[in-house]
Amino acid sequence: MHILLLNEYFPPDTSATAKMAAMIVEALAERHRVTVLAGRPSYDPSERHPFYLLRREVQGNVTVERVGSTTYPRFRMKGRVSNYLTYLSLAVTRALAIRADVILSMTDPPIMGLAGAFVSKLSRRPFVYNIRDLYPDMALGGQIVRPSHWVEGWEKLHRRALRRASRVIVLGEDMRDRIVAKGVDPARVVIVRDGAQLPESLPPADHPAAQEIRCGFPFVLLHAGNLGFYGAWETLIRAAKLLENDGIGLVFVGDGATRRQIEASAGASRAVRFLPFRPPQQVPYVLAAGDLHVVTVRRGLEGVVVPSKLYPILAAGRAVLAVAPEETDVARIVRRTGCGVAVSPDDPAGVAEAVRALARDPERIEHMGRRAREIAVHYDRVTQLKIFTQTIEEAVAE
Repeated sequence: MHILLLNEYFPPDTSATAKMAAMIVEALAERHRVTVLAGRPSYDPSERHPFYLLRREVQGNVTVERVGSTTYPRFRMKGRVSNYLTYLSLAVTRALAIRADVILSMTDPPIMGLAGAFVSKLSRRPFVYNIRDLYPDMALGGQIVRPSHWVEGWEKLHRRALRRASRVIVLGEDMRDRIVAKGVDPARVVIVRDGAQLPESLPPADHPAAQEIRCGFPFVLLHAGNLGFYGAWETLIRAAKLLENDGIGLVFVGDGATRRQIEASAGASRAVRFLPFRPPQQVPYVLAAGDLHVVTVRRGLEGVVVPSKLYPILAAGRAVLAVAPEETDVARIVRRTGCGVAVSPDDPAGVAEAVRALARDPERIEHMGRRAREIAVHYDRVTQLKIFTQTIEEAVAE
């Protein structure tokens, strides 16, 4: 069959959704023909494109069409909105001319699901909605927008799009709960986690690259990844300050919109370090460097944000500290499997005590690491992508 994927970002864009879209397309193309309708690269792209109205690239079963959207830097909101609007106006028009068997929409830009439902209705084709980020819930929870009549209107339109979808693919149990609570038939909501590739071997924690990341701390609580608005950063920083005399360090590897605020909150604390992103080939050493890896979601964003960083941690066989509400997917998995501990995102003292107790119990840390590695097979990326493909096939078959 012919699948039309709608998402503004696609490589050479370097966003998380661009990378995930590329993996999804690769999996789908093993069995089907796929057309990706994207914009001109604008999200920290590895290459820039000159202006064009439409550009087409064909390789095997995959056709990538790019419309001539603007490419302003994403860090300025006006420029990002311009990129969104120009992409949507051109992509929707082009999508209506492509005779696909099914419309698959992701969530870049945030109203892409609405656009996918619109194209589906006019073209009379089934619609599969892959929710990566849940809007407008995320915009409200992250205090990007305030409650208003137009946000209420956005939510009403979004619920219509959800009801139109033959299948809604979500990232975790908590997100599924949110979608079902909006009135969607539970039978049409499918969990497909991002998963991770299982490495054949793991680097030793005493490797020089891993030791460099440890920054000399005897015990390392490590957060590797984006420092966005979704995390309970203040809780982590306050917990780290309570651990300053215990030889325990909190190391951040990465960057993001809230890094400056987190650095300001940390101040001169000797228990906190900030390191830049490492190149992909060094990720195994980053994972090996942490005695305990933190995955965090602040309260109010349960089911809105489902961190994919959990799965590489499990695949690396490392213990997990979930600083997240108990309803979140990560807290449920940690509690259910014993691969780590979960603590409230509003309890710095509780976080500090949990970390201190684990630092004093290396056998427990080792056991949690073994459990992480054991359960990682259930979140293998290849298996998850097979479920994704089967879900789309079922939607079309119906």
